[in-house]
Amino acid sequence: MKRMLLKNYDVTLGQLIDLSSPLDYLEKHDARAVNIPYQKFMMNYDRYLKKDLPYFLICTKGMHSGKAVMMLEYLGYDVTQVLY
Repeated sequence: MKRMLLKNYDVTLGQLIDLSSPLDYLEKHDARAVNIPYQKFMMNYDRYLKKDLPYFLICTKGMHSGKAVMMLEYLGYDVTQVLY
């Protein structure tokens, strides 16, 4: 599983998606991220992602982004977990 720190993320690398709940997102988020709550994202990931583009997933505690990255990597997506 690919991981990186948020301080090393740059928008030129790919889209940053925050999987936090809307309330957690309001409390703490990076302005470069788009918020798609974990359950909504996982039920419709194929609507949000293309296999030929890189994506960077983050969440407040790292649990949801970790689970999502493991599953999506298995399915052939280019995803990286981003940690605060």
